[in-house]
Amino acid sequence: MTLKVAQLYTRLLSEQATDVQLLSLEQQDIWERGPGFIALENKYLIPADKFVFIMPEYNGSFPGVLKLLLDNSDIKKCWWHKKVMLTGVADGRGGNLRGLEHMTNILHYLKMHVFYNKIPLSRINEEMDEAGQLLKPATVEAINEQVNEFLSY
Repeated sequence: MTLKVAQLYTRLLSEQATDVQLLSLEQQDIWERGPGFIALENKYLIPADKFVFIMPEYNGSFPGVLKLLLDNSDIKKCWWHKKVMLTGVADGRGGNLRGLEHMTNILHYLKMHVFYNKIPLSRINEEMDEAGQLLKPATVEAINEQVNEFLSY
């Protein structure tokens, strides 16, 4: 469901901004700082001024593969003084609140500007259908507001 949420955000952002790219960590070579990782870094991370992290809940936080991406990257070139928006995804009722706060602390350490409006999408299987369409008008409104504010951030 996290990828479906990320695709939704990509579509919403692309309607109002240019050069929006989706980077899924599935099937990416991020286990070490090798040629594949450096290519990913040069294509997606270094040129970007803003990031949107859509994070599934994993063991009360976020997946280690995301931390590995941060750890293996050239921190100054990829993250320092860039802007980031966070959305948590979970089938439970918390919407990955712990993961959002954990990541916020890490990103502050990396000198990033974390956008204040973080959305915890809880009970995601009730919020989104299999086709990736949001089911609840209040959720649609909250995400649209978050995206619109972040674009002017």
